[in-house]
Amino acid sequence: MDLIDTHTHVISPDIARYPVDPIGGRQSDWSRDHPVDIEGLVAALDQAGIAKAVVVQASTVYGHDNRYVVEAVRAHPDRFAGVYSLDALASDAVERIRYWQGQGLSGFRLFTTGTTMPGQGDWLGHEDSFPAWAYAEENDIPVCLQMTIQGLPALRRLLQRFPKARVLLDHCARPDLSDGRPYRAARELFEMAEFPGVHLKLTHRALAASAKGASTTADFLAELVGAYGAGRIVWGSNFPAAEGTPASILAEAREAVASLSEVDQEEIFGGTAAKFYPAVAVTGGARA
Repeated sequence: MDLIDTHTHVISPDIARYPVDPIGGRQSDWSRDHPVDIEGLVAALDQAGIAKAVVVQASTVYGHDNRYVVEAVRAHPDRFAGVYSLDALASDAVERIRYWQGQGLSGFRLFTTGTTMPGQGDWLGHEDSFPAWAYAEENDIPVCLQMTIQGLPALRRLLQRFPKARVLLDHCARPDLSDGRPYRAARELFEMAEFPGVHLKLTHRALAASAKGASTTADFLAELVGAYGAGRIVWGSNFPAAEGTPASILAEAREAVASLSEVDQEEIFGGTAAKFYPAVAVTGGARA
C-alpha cells in the first residue's frame, strides 16, 4: 500500500527569517515544545514508510506567511504538496490565492478554530469571502477547513452557492460522537455527504472521539464509510502537533480502521489523497 499523510506541519528554527505571527495572537504549545523542521519531517516519514505528505501551514505559528511551506515543497518536490493559510475575507484574497498557487502550493486552508482559538469563528460564509470561494471553485482549487461541527450550517450555505467546490474537513469537523449510533449529535456531519465535493480528514482527534461514550470506532467508521465512501476520506497524522511519531500515529490509525475492508483502507491511507491532492500521487518511493 502506498501511504500518503495529508496533515503534517513544519516549524523553522530560523525565527529571524520566519518570524512567529500566529492567527489569533497566541502561538500553539506544540510548536514551541516539540517543533519539527523540514528535514526532521522527512526523516520521520521515512521511518514510518510514508511515501508522500501534505505539509499544511502552521497557522498558529506563522499566520498567513506561508513561505516555509513553500520552502518545504521546493526542497522536496517529489515528496510534498503544500497547503497555505488564507485570509478569505481580505480584499486581495484572490490575488493571494494566485500568488501562493504560483509558488507551487496545492490549495488553501481556512482556520476557523483550534486549540489557541476555541469555538467556531462566525466569519465562515461571510459574503466578503465569496470571491475566494468562487475562484477556488472555478479553478478546482481544494479548500481545507479547520472547523467545528457548529460551522457546518455556514458551510452548507457556501456549498449551495458554490456546489462544485472541493473541501476537506480537518478532524472530520471535530464531532461529538459520544451518543453512539446513529450519531444524532453529529447528524449534520453525515448529512454533508450530499455535497459530492465534501471530503473528510480522519485523524487522531476523530478516532479518539469515536471511542468515547456509547460510540465505538468500528461503528463510527461503518457509518462514515456508508455515508461518504472511502473515496472521500483521507488519513492525516497531524504530526508534530499530535503526540507521537508518524510511525506510532500510523500504527494506531491502522489498528483503529482494521474493521474496514482492505480496499477501503487503501483508499483512506493513500488512494483518496492522491486524487484530492494530485501533487502527492505516488509514482514511486516508499511503500508500507
